[in-house]
Amino acid sequence: MPIRIANNLPARHVLESEGIFVMEETRALSQDIRPLSIVILNLMPNKEVTETQLLRTLSNTPIQIDIELMRISTHESKHTSKEHLIKYYETFDAVKDRYFDGMIITGAPVEQLPYEQVDYWDELCAIMEWSKTHVYSTMHICWGAMAGLYYHYGIPKYDLQEKCFGVFKHYMTYSRPVKLFRGFNDVFYVPHSRHTELKREDIAKVEALRILSESPECGVYAVSDKKGRQFFITGHSEYDRYTLDSEYKRDRSQGIPINIPVNYYEDNDPSKEPVMLWRASATLLFTNWLNYYVYQETPFDLSLLNNISNKVDLEDT
Repeated sequence: MPIRIANNLPARHVLESEGIFVMEETRALSQDIRPLSIVILNLMPNKEVTETQLLRTLSNTPIQIDIELMRISTHESKHTSKEHLIKYYETFDAVKDRYFDGMIITGAPVEQLPYEQVDYWDELCAIMEWSKTHVYSTMHICWGAMAGLYYHYGIPKYDLQEKCFGVFKHYMTYSRPVKLFRGFNDVFYVPHSRHTELKREDIAKVEALRILSESPECGVYAVSDKKGRQFFITGHSEYDRYTLDSEYKRDRSQGIPINIPVNYYEDNDPSKEPVMLWRASATLLFTNWLNYYVYQETPFDLSLLNNISNKVDLEDT
């Protein structure tokens, strides 16, 4: 089934060239079904690139999905045109009276700032608070995951001595996979690009949370609450083949010290092609989230979310 997007969204052409089925609003409105409603809060600078990456990962499911793009109104984007934002993005004020099956909060290049010094922190906090009663399940990615764990549970982040940069091996914490990781291999790969980390011992102190997956090299990867309502993913499973390559070459061109991304280029040679090791697991991650934690659990009438926000623990086996 397709993902439903705004008419003429630029990401459509990239996705269709890859054989991904997308449907514009005008066609989708003629179908008599209840698609999932997913809102993406895009905090990344180049929003068109992030849109395409996330829409690609959400497309491999038999469930029809309506996508709403949301932006922060208290921050001016320097890398995405105002025309694109006005045409395709809604502000929080425009959607705060609506309800959604699922939400994705992306990363942002502000991870080395204290949270309270981020210029849109207050607005982000208001959105995260709103998500508890207006969204059934929320996935936080990279800095979004750290910000979510800090806001909801008071868990701090820590600066790394050296940037976590590359494609790393990961393992599931439980011998029997939780539903988010059903179908995964025992070892799977995830791209990371960050200057901060979470400490396992801080998360383990919070009874409401559980650690689902970790990496020997880059630590905690996936955390959830025990209700399946909040997921915190520290890596970038949505990245495409050349994202780390672009970051590496950008920093080199600007004279910023940067190591070659780990386990990424063929023969560890930046002149050669990056090797895609994470596409299958990325597809499974988002498909499992949509199926087991959103589609299978969300009420048909989304206005009922207020009544079930903290009602039932999910058995996640």
